Amino acid sequence: MPSAAAQSVEEAIEVAVPVHTAYNQWTQFKTFPRFMRWVRGVEQLRPNLTRWEVGTSWATWTFLAEVVEQRPDELIAWQGLGRWAGHRGEVRFRTLAPDRTEIVVSLRSVTRPSRRHLAHRTPLTPRLVRSELARFRQFIEGVGQECGAWRGVIRNGQVRPQEEKPARSRVAGWPVG
Repeated sequence: MPSAAAQSVEEAIEVAVPVHTAYNQWTQFKTFPRFMRWVRGVEQLRPNLTRWEVGTSWATWTFLAEVVEQRPDELIAWQGLGRWAGHRGEVRFRTLAPDRTEIVVSLRSVTRPSRRHLAHRTPLTPRLVRSELARFRQFIEGVGQECGAWRGVIRNGQVRPQEEKPARSRVAGWPVG
């Protein structure tokens, strides 16, 4: 029996919004179909579990993904479940300036021989990841603010209580109130 085939991609993009805005928007999985061409729908089943429908005009696939690590303004990491268990990814956020953020997406897909036909039809390519990141940048810079946020922490797949941060003035950086 042939061994599994692995694909890895890492791409980065700069967006002209603060790190908390980019991170907060990325936590809003339900909005992904608005700016990601391959995502048809996302259902948030639990804070650390989502059901995704992805595809093209000729085929769609549904899978579950578990968020295994999540730290506000820093990282969201996930893994596929079931027959998609070989799919893993992470998104890292880094402040470049008060209104500029670098987003780095790393994806890894290990395809079992019985599923190789799917990998050949929808290759995990740098070009595909770059185009989806460009759509995210266009979306978030176009609206200028996130349309929601989830600021909880997930460690080893376990959801922790949301970390509360004091509200800050956008001008002076001092707590409001």
